[in-house]
Amino acid sequence: MNDAGDDAAEAAGLTTGSLARRLGVSPTTLRSWDRRYGIAPAERARGRHRRWAPQDVAMVEEMCRLTASGVPPAEAARVARLRFTGAGAAPPAPAEPPAPTSDLAGPADLVAPVRPGGPGGGLPLGDVRQECRGLSRAAVRLDAPELERRLREAVLRHGLTVAWEEVMVPTLRAVGRRWESSGDRYVEVEHLLSWHVSTALRSAPLLLPRPEPLTGAPPVVLACTPGEQHSLPVEALTAALAERGVPTRTLGAAVPAEALLACVQRTGPAAVVLWAQARSTASAPLARHVAGLEWGVAGARGRPLVLPVGPGWDRRTYGDFPRCAGLRDTVETIGRRYEDNGWGRQARAR
Repeated sequence: MNDAGDDAAEAAGLTTGSLARRLGVSPTTLRSWDRRYGIAPAERARGRHRRWAPQDVAMVEEMCRLTASGVPPAEAARVARLRFTGAGAAPPAPAEPPAPTSDLAGPADLVAPVRPGGPGGGLPLGDVRQECRGLSRAAVRLDAPELERRLREAVLRHGLTVAWEEVMVPTLRAVGRRWESSGDRYVEVEHLLSWHVSTALRSAPLLLPRPEPLTGAPPVVLACTPGEQHSLPVEALTAALAERGVPTRTLGAAVPAEALLACVQRTGPAAVVLWAQARSTASAPLARHVAGLEWGVAGARGRPLVLPVGPGWDRRTYGDFPRCAGLRDTVETIGRRYEDNGWGRQARAR
């Protein structure tokens, strides 16, 4: 259908199925909201499919935003109806109880059994912080403003490390598992969530109190190994180090070996973090090569502390390098490196 046809169809009203796809909820959820809370099209024609006019759509979008923020569905419906129709009173109770449904289900084939702690937008979240559930619902709905708001709130409330380990990572993993098990569908959900997580990580130093940088201290170089495209953990570590005033030089995804070596030689870093998500990208020879680099005048040469980080490294590829279990442990290890060399106490984890 061309754009003019799309506009005409939307002006005539959306079907329940079309509205469900737009919002990232199931048609069953919309019908449940109609029966339970009176969230329904203002006009209905007998013998015809219900059509949702623009004002009806705005009312349902408001309902979604409120429930995603933790407002109970009944109260969210009352506020949405009051705002868009002026009808704030609760609708009559149905003659028969409706069949049990999830008020916040995702698309039909994303729906998972409801787990303790409330629904999570159809994603297999398990026992996680409540923020993960709101974040997952916003991701399934492709609600970019809500994703941005929730991620910013998580960083401000918990700090970067906790926000990453206990809010962002569990939600990213749940989205990844659902994508892998659904025949490569809903990749747009993962991409949108990853984009906004990256944005939140990069803006974190502007949101959080930032200590004075360590005067005269060498930086930490952070890079993904050659061929490694997963760079979000490197961005998270960059932000966590910035919280403590540690200078960084972050090179990002799939850094060629020659470029990494040149950066190390030019900057003389205190430490080099090599992230590998997969075993195929974890290179022990590269790590050893970086660890063997030297700079400075004779008698006072410097070498970097090399930290292979990520699930791609195993016992064989780790060798004698320090092992760091997660973001917090990596930050602690780098902080001790700065303290041991007298580069300032600000790097100490608080």
